[in-house]
Amino acid sequence: MDHGTNKTGPARDDMMKKQIQGELKADRALRAEEDHDPEPSGEDQPDVTRSAGAPFGGSTPDGMTPEAVEIRTEMAQHLGRAVYPADRNAIIGTLRQNNAPDRLVELAQRLPENERYENAQRIVESLGLTREHRA
Repeated sequence: MDHGTNKTGPARDDMMKKQIQGELKADRALRAEEDHDPEPSGEDQPDVTRSAGAPFGGSTPDGMTPEAVEIRTEMAQHLGRAVYPADRNAIIGTLRQNNAPDRLVELAQRLPENERYENAQRIVESLGLTREHRA
């Protein structure tokens, strides 16, 4: 039993949620005073996306293409940390186990069999995709 400071109760909460659902989903400002609205991104900043699955819109590191960054990110997401250090077969098996897209599995099948990889960056480098240059 919850003895918090909520004075409405669960039934009233649900009713209030339904009443403002349209406003929450609206793609526009909801406040009467503009001072409280969030500022848009600056000219030198990437646009903000509202959906979690939207592609990364930030800058790419020197020496890498946006495609290489995307592949590195997806590899890291589908492999996790526990697989490293890993060889080609472990990488392919983990990608399949984690339901990775077929294009990632196909890329992993191109990896040399006799190498071990410490991270997703090494995998991308071994595939011949560009390498990130750090100062």
